[in-house]
Amino acid sequence: MAGLGRLDHPVLVANGHDDVMVPTINSFIMAQRLPNAEPAVYPDSGRGFLFQYAEIFAARVNEFLDRADEGAPA
Repeated sequence: MAGLGRLDHPVLVANGHDDVMVPTINSFIMAQRLPNAEPAVYPDSGRGFLFQYAEIFAARVNEFLDRADEGAPA
């Protein structure tokens, strides 16, 4: 994880609050070490947050990508 601080592009770090395969704390740690990270943690979910919150997550991804496009060089 030492090299994470060198990544300067935007990163969306998404996880379910109760994920046992990738503990949620690891997502928070990763988001803290990435300079342009945006954490997105979904309640009452684990690995299936993508399906449980499909519409909300899709909207979040689209908003994130739209902001990233605005900052991209032409």
